[in-house]
Amino acid sequence: MNRSVTVLSAALGVALAAGLAATPASAASPAPEFGYTAGSYSGSAAEQADIQAFHQAVMKSALAKQAANPFIQTVYVTYDASSAPTFRTQISRSAQIWNSSVRNVQLRSGSNADFRYYEGNDSRGSYASTDGHGRGYIFLDYRQNQQYDSTRVTAHETGHVLGLPDHYSGPCSELMSGGGPGTSCTNPYPNTNEKRRVDQLWANGLAAFDKGLTKTAR
Repeated sequence: MNRSVTVLSAALGVALAAGLAATPASAASPAPEFGYTAGSYSGSAAEQADIQAFHQAVMKSALAKQAANPFIQTVYVTYDASSAPTFRTQISRSAQIWNSSVRNVQLRSGSNADFRYYEGNDSRGSYASTDGHGRGYIFLDYRQNQQYDSTRVTAHETGHVLGLPDHYSGPCSELMSGGGPGTSCTNPYPNTNEKRRVDQLWANGLAAFDKGLTKTAR
């Protein structure tokens, strides 16, 4: 079955003001995702670093657009689902799940997106991908979304955008265990530890952003 997540071809270092725009064809080939079933696999260090790069790119994009309202404590991350119409309902549901689970970051649909969803056929399955230059997307594979619960797949991939790595050895109650528990697992909700981690990551992002503003003001 498939293994883990994103592709990073260069170091991240570009502050983004206009969102993340890339089509699947324009990025390097990602590592396969979600459906891996060998219970002991948790993702390599390189793959975990790639996930973090995607998260950081999205965070920089969202925070740059929030510069006009620096006192707002919640970061709003904008996504574009127009290129994944088959999964519009699952994407919306995934956003609702995450929005009700965490407080420091909220997902919303709109233009000038921080990341985008795409759909299609890919033998590697669904994945989140970045090229290392601040451009990234989530790809949702048709066949895999028929095999596994589609909302769980979408919420899992969105978890990478928010900064969470894969942990395929985890139980079904752990969203980032992905396809590890098998196709019978339909849980689309992050557990307590996953919720806490996302809030910690985005709280740190806000703190770093506020610190940067203070230095600029001086």
